Amino acid sequence: MSKCCINPSILSADFVNLETELKRISNADAVHVDVMDNHFVPNLTLGLPVVQRIQAVSPVPLDAHLMIADADRWAPAYADLGLDSVTFHAEAAIAPIKLARELRARGAKAGMALRPATALEPYLDMLPELDMLLIMTVEPGFGGQAFLDVTLPKIRRARAAVDGSGVHVAIQVDGGITEETIVRAAEAGANVFVAGSAVYGHQDPAAAIDRLRAAGSR
Repeated sequence: MSKCCINPSILSADFVNLETELKRISNADAVHVDVMDNHFVPNLTLGLPVVQRIQAVSPVPLDAHLMIADADRWAPAYADLGLDSVTFHAEAAIAPIKLARELRARGAKAGMALRPATALEPYLDMLPELDMLLIMTVEPGFGGQAFLDVTLPKIRRARAAVDGSGVHVAIQVDGGITEETIVRAAEAGANVFVAGSAVYGHQDPAAAIDRLRAAGSR
């Protein structure tokens, strides 16, 4: 399995001082940018212009998580910004295979996210079209929620499917990741971990990243 990657979510950062907040996590593998439209999820965060500026000043690559409706229409524009990875929700895409190919064609890694109650199995044939599969471990929309252990069997099935397919697809988890829950998620097969308050809730976010990486690599 690939190395343990920590992608801090700036949803828990100080939005007034984002450039400074990004510098505090320069040892991260990527910055997880939560884009919410108040339609697909009941929250509103930021959009293309702000993501473009974050991309310009971030010391590490950007990993955008699009919690937006009509992903087929809007997701490619995020790839055009030069982001490392763009993840859309399966529930918000009409033609997910076409969209994944479009993201790759525009230079971004293609990720697809599944809400906790969305079945994995209908999408397993899509694995060769993806670079990352995001298993949500909370309901998307808000930070600070508790990790849902009910998602662990889905993570295990995803890991078994990826390993059995022979393709290289990262398995990301997002929601409720702490030094305790990252151990369970890693044991189930995840290797990319989104953490918000577990990073930015500490005085030294860089040290928190190191501790999470160590816990997820055991």
